Amino acid sequence: MVIARLLTPAEMGIFSVTMVLLMFLATVRDMGAGQYLVQEKDLTTERIRAVWAVQLGLGFSLACLVVVVSYPVAVFYKESRMHDIMLVVALNYVLNPFGAITYAWLMREMRFESVALMRFSAGVGGALTSIWLAWKGFGPISLAYGSLASTVVNAVLAVYYRPKSFPWLPGLAEIRRVVVFGSQLTASSIANTIAGGAPELLLGKLQNITAVGLYSRSNGLVQMFYRLFVDAVNSVCLPWFARHSRQQGGIAESFLKASSYVTAFGWSFCFGMIFLAHPIIRALYGDQWDSSVDLARLLAVAMGFSVPAALCGTALLATGGAAKVARVTAVSAAQGVVLVAIGAFQGLMALGFAMIGAALVGSVLWLHTTSKHIGIQPPALLHVARQSAGVALLAAIGPAAACWVYGYQPTAWLMPLFLGGVGGLAGFLAGILWFKHPLIDEVNSVWLKARS
Repeated sequence: MVIARLLTPAEMGIFSVTMVLLMFLATVRDMGAGQYLVQEKDLTTERIRAVWAVQLGLGFSLACLVVVVSYPVAVFYKESRMHDIMLVVALNYVLNPFGAITYAWLMREMRFESVALMRFSAGVGGALTSIWLAWKGFGPISLAYGSLASTVVNAVLAVYYRPKSFPWLPGLAEIRRVVVFGSQLTASSIANTIAGGAPELLLGKLQNITAVGLYSRSNGLVQMFYRLFVDAVNSVCLPWFARHSRQQGGIAESFLKASSYVTAFGWSFCFGMIFLAHPIIRALYGDQWDSSVDLARLLAVAMGFSVPAALCGTALLATGGAAKVARVTAVSAAQGVVLVAIGAFQGLMALGFAMIGAALVGSVLWLHTTSKHIGIQPPALLHVARQSAGVALLAAIGPAAACWVYGYQPTAWLMPLFLGGVGGLAGFLAGILWFKHPLIDEVNSVWLKARS
């Protein structure tokens, strides 16, 4: 909220394009070694040494690579500030391994209170650094220094939480086992990064940097659901699914329950964004971002199609389906990039419609593969979808009423958000009770704790 008022769309666009380029390197920064540590059934000291060796080696190698390519990238995009941003971000790759291995171990042990503290502290450290530097007029590089500060805080806390039994000396004895697993996961990550970064890269070349900034802000707002909710759920579900797979031999029931939670919240969020995008963007970012409102609505529709498949990759990974993750990701990313390229050539709104189509096709592919792999019948998935859709439709009544009363582009943002927010929350709770959604167990649990 603060950064959007301190930096212009063009400045945000510079940082966005730079980070999208670096995301391609981030996909191989530990070759899936962290995920390997989480799901490995027989975790020995030599395998921990191998994970540490992979993370350290790739961290230092990628840092050097970023330094080398920083100048050519700045020349290609005719933007000298990209060079300095990449030099600062390169330091992240050097420091990241010191946090990554401890983070993976905490996830394996399901010590989520420690994970939460690490995430929160790193987020606060990065945000305060970025805001202070942007306030002082440092421009887009403020965000790079914020990212570095976040990595430093994460690494310091990770050293504190690191088990004393974990060796500091890397080893090569079991490195092949780690690399074989990680190569499949890395291939998936690369394909996902290409698909996720294609809109900004293509807009930066086919349109202009301002268009990239507008897309980045719209997409960042819509993706807030993934950052604040789905990422947290996935962090829990990966070790949870893996434990159920090891102990019970299947995760079908767990997957359906988690998916019911994600779809109920996700579809409700999408409806709220569609009806209230204008007042939300005004409240969070200011009127200089009004041009991103319609695109945000289209991206919310696209996300609505992708939400049912949000946990598919995690379910496959936790049950030994890394190869299937790679295959589905490749196919889904390929069709997505083609559609996005066609849309980006036409402009921002065409890009939004292209992403709707890409999300629909990708979701069908993921759900089909995951259902076959973990043994879920289509009627079970449809039952979950019907319940969550009912909850989301009732949750949409409040935002729709606010939109009808105040219009799609209200002059003031406070009352539309208040009416839409309160009405949406009331409709959401009513939907959970009316449709007997599995979330009713969570509501009852919270209610009992509140009474006690």
